[in-house]
Amino acid sequence: MTTTSPPETSTPAEPAGGPTPPADTTATSPTARQLWTRSRALLAALLALVVFGGIYAVMQSDQNHNALDPRSPDAWGSRAVAQLLAGQGVTTKVVTTTDEAAAAAGPDTTLLVAVPDLLTGHQQTVLHKATERSGGRTVLLSPTPASTGTLAPGVDALTTTSVRVRNPGCDLPAARRAGDATTGGIAYTVSAPNADSCYLSGTHPTLVRLPAGNGGDTVVLGAYDPLQNEYLDEQGNASLALQLLGAHPKLVWYLPSLNDTTALNGGQQSFLDLIPSGWNWALLQLFVAALIAALWRARRLGPLVAERLPVAVRAAEATEGRARLYRRARARGRAAEALRAAARHRLAPLVGIPPSQADEPDTVAPAVGALLTDPTIDVRTLLHGPPPPDDAALLRLADELDALERSILAKERYANP
Repeated sequence: MTTTSPPETSTPAEPAGGPTPPADTTATSPTARQLWTRSRALLAALLALVVFGGIYAVMQSDQNHNALDPRSPDAWGSRAVAQLLAGQGVTTKVVTTTDEAAAAAGPDTTLLVAVPDLLTGHQQTVLHKATERSGGRTVLLSPTPASTGTLAPGVDALTTTSVRVRNPGCDLPAARRAGDATTGGIAYTVSAPNADSCYLSGTHPTLVRLPAGNGGDTVVLGAYDPLQNEYLDEQGNASLALQLLGAHPKLVWYLPSLNDTTALNGGQQSFLDLIPSGWNWALLQLFVAALIAALWRARRLGPLVAERLPVAVRAAEATEGRARLYRRARARGRAAEALRAAARHRLAPLVGIPPSQADEPDTVAPAVGALLTDPTIDVRTLLHGPPPPDDAALLRLADELDALERSILAKERYANP
């Protein structure tokens, strides 16, 4: 009886046990140098972004750090005006929540809202209800249409204007005594009756006083400059600040804070509520366009059709590619089992064992061992042993399996010439 080894295409795992290129020639993972070459441009861009962002943040920090804080001596703070007010017997208290500001409103109190646009609609409503009949004074700094409608009814923010020295141009005693002052920022239109409109930019005031119930009033100031340390000593800024904020013995300085839980009491808005209405229509149009595109592309899809490959891939190349994948994944145990299984299925017919029993440890190994004359060969370990611990052991296993097959095949050919 003569036997021949199966065709090359029937044993995709066999070449892994044959001649294998050295480990250094089969490595496909990128080296550290290659990774650095590929990613250095992106890393340089990220580094430049971080550096320039840090420089810009440092340059802008002076403008945002403790701005309008009566405890801050910085150029943009307001400690100087607070000290001048203290010299006239006016106490200054800093609050950071709407509840504290509303509770402090009263006939002997001036409530200064530093950044009214940071307040939510619910906060503005709570604050307006507490101040409109309190009998005290409320001072709003640079409010825009986002806050004037609720906190200063009858006043509308019109446009931004330059900050420069302007004359009072009105009969408000505080403005006439202060004289020229650095004002501007935002100009307003006034529809409320009996309002005082001062420091005009063209025909529109940048300082408005609205009388309120119980003898109180609301003052809208379009610019921060008269209250800040850097500009307090210019023109009549100090006089204007002292008269606007020192009308009552108590001054409550409200600095809105982002951690104020009052902002959530009016009902938490969903993400869709925060999207402008125009964007909702745009998103709907994009969704319809994407749906139409998906339907258009889906019409081109039909049933699966088997096609002939444009090129024929040699079994050796496919096996080598599979071996490279095993090596990259470091799946030595799986690769070793593939080699052993292929060897067992090739050896089984040579020793008269059915292929269905080739994977049983007590069938192929004893039959193969009986044909060997070298007692040092452990056939059971070769065909059913543990996974190799490293690549070198895997290569030795492949060589030993190949030698075992060649030995058995030679004996079979000798016995059946």
